[in-house]
Amino acid sequence: MEETEKKVATQEGRFFSKMKVFLMSLTCAYLAKSLSGVYMNSMLTQIERQFGISTSVVGFITGSFEIGNLLLIVFVSYFGRKLHRPIMIGVGCVVMGLGCFLMASPHFLMGRYKYETTISPTSNLSSNSFLCIENRTQTLKPTQDPTECVKETKSLMWIYVLIGNTMRGIGETPIMPLGISYIEDFAKSENSPLYIGILEVGKIVGPIIGLLLGSFFAHVYVDIGSVNTDDLTITPTDTRWVGAWWIGFLVCAGVNILTSIPFFFFPKTLPKKELQDNVDVTKYEKVEKHREKVKKENLGITKDFLPFMKSLCCNPIYMLFSLTSVLQINGFANTFTFLPKYLEQQYGKSTSEAVFLIGVYSLPPVCLGYLISGFIMKKFKITVKKAAYIAFGLSLSEYFIFLCNFLLTCDNFPVAGLTTSYKGVQHPLYVEKNVLADCNTRCSCLTDTWDPVCGDNGLAYMSACLAGCEKFIGTGTNMVFQNCSCIGSSGNSSAVLGLCKKGPECDNKLQYFLIKSVFASFIFSLAAIPGYMVLLRCVKSEEKSIGVGLHAFFIRLLAGIPAPVYFGALIDRTCLHWGTLKCGQPGACRMYDINRFRRIYLGLPAAVRGSSFLPALFILILMRKFHFPGDIHSPDTELAEMKLTEKESECTDVCRSPKVENDGELKTKL
Repeated sequence: MEETEKKVATQEGRFFSKMKVFLMSLTCAYLAKSLSGVYMNSMLTQIERQFGISTSVVGFITGSFEIGNLLLIVFVSYFGRKLHRPIMIGVGCVVMGLGCFLMASPHFLMGRYKYETTISPTSNLSSNSFLCIENRTQTLKPTQDPTECVKETKSLMWIYVLIGNTMRGIGETPIMPLGISYIEDFAKSENSPLYIGILEVGKIVGPIIGLLLGSFFAHVYVDIGSVNTDDLTITPTDTRWVGAWWIGFLVCAGVNILTSIPFFFFPKTLPKKELQDNVDVTKYEKVEKHREKVKKENLGITKDFLPFMKSLCCNPIYMLFSLTSVLQINGFANTFTFLPKYLEQQYGKSTSEAVFLIGVYSLPPVCLGYLISGFIMKKFKITVKKAAYIAFGLSLSEYFIFLCNFLLTCDNFPVAGLTTSYKGVQHPLYVEKNVLADCNTRCSCLTDTWDPVCGDNGLAYMSACLAGCEKFIGTGTNMVFQNCSCIGSSGNSSAVLGLCKKGPECDNKLQYFLIKSVFASFIFSLAAIPGYMVLLRCVKSEEKSIGVGLHAFFIRLLAGIPAPVYFGALIDRTCLHWGTLKCGQPGACRMYDINRFRRIYLGLPAAVRGSSFLPALFILILMRKFHFPGDIHSPDTELAEMKLTEKESECTDVCRSPKVENDGELKTKL
């Protein structure tokens, strides 16, 4: 008898040991995938400048991740459970790692980054060609063969990033559903909420690390180690600056590949004898019967696919919720994707500063909101109808806070010929730019090159030549231009490299914007869990799996893929000055009309999100006419029925178990 008990204890110890190792490995995989995703979003501006592409192309690169997800989601949904799930997760991590490595590869293939400047000593112009010189005779734009220009700029290298991001989407697909199902199949039901809660730690820590990496590498010059940074004439606040974006992708590639290793050593299924409790054989047999029943139901999903789809499409609450989600995600995705660019243009911050501020002010309140929301849902046993009203009220409150962004505005950077006249009068309407004036027409300046200087009169100019400067002292970013005729009539007028900084009132508005973001992020996270509970409870138990998958499919197809593209295209229309590539084609935008940019960035999401409250209101009306047996506190909830099949004598305990009470919370986090 003692030997039998020791044997059972040993088997249980091995089971728990394997499950703990799998849980730890899966948590690391969650961390790696969220790290890669957030780092990718934080580096979009750097990628745009590196390859000289428009914002709409950057949006297409962002949406390629969702395309990768859609390519594999059907296969994972229907066949994943029949295959070796740990190995599939491991392969997914490897594919994600390879995708990250492919995204970094253009840095090693296209040579050093050459930013647009009039001061570069490598140009064919004389060393003082960027100054105002009368009767200039040299050729300002050396002619080049167009074919050679294309080869030199390698303008299609961004396709590597596109394919790599698609691979990252393919690799991420099996990690969450197969990992969760593996835990659900072999872990004790009372431990499942704890295990899934631990997984959320990885999803929280990953973005934090990703934003910190993004902030750090955005401050490091892209060609660090191969160029002398003391010779650079740009700083991280310059719109031509490109950070070392590729290093972070190499880090993400290494992390993803390392996290894949343990999954290749886990068994396809844990031995059934390890789950057997010899003290209560009857309970074990009931559990096995229940598993066989669930397995048969899963095998029948494909046969019932069309009836399930018809039932879901005829479910008004489900379809209205899907429409609400698509509209909401269209607004949220656009706002988050281009938030670093908005902070740069609106408040004059560098990419490094913008990414850091996003991480500090947005992630902590989101994490706190999820924890508090989950606790409240469990503690007070909120019904699905009450949850719908709570989600609607909180979302509406967060929406009104979002509208306050229209009050926190700053003016355009004052640039002569673009946003103001040479006398410092701001242009009321932005017609065709005129960067030439009486003070610089004699200088024979380049009119398309973006190499701004800030005069001591508080006004910026597109170049030192256009400012009428005749001489300079110093080197690199410490260069000072003197005798600038456009800045002032006196001979002491001078200018320094870069745009003029915005005033202290703009910094104050940025602080208000960040404080508002804290409250908005917290309220949004409070509404997420009760909102998603409506989706889980408005469908039949046998339709729940395909219902959640179809909901995710709608979001990816109608929001995740098209939203960044059309939003980026609209932002491109607000550009005041495009960078110029060596072949003469337009590159990345150097400066936006911040007033039009703000109307697009804030106005379009406000309109889309505002329209989402109409179907949400219809959901509240319809829910008053329906009875939901799946309410958390109801004795006939789906999970309670499953537990009753396993152990009918413990109905009360099971119905009030953490697994049942927390079902909505857990599936929301998934």
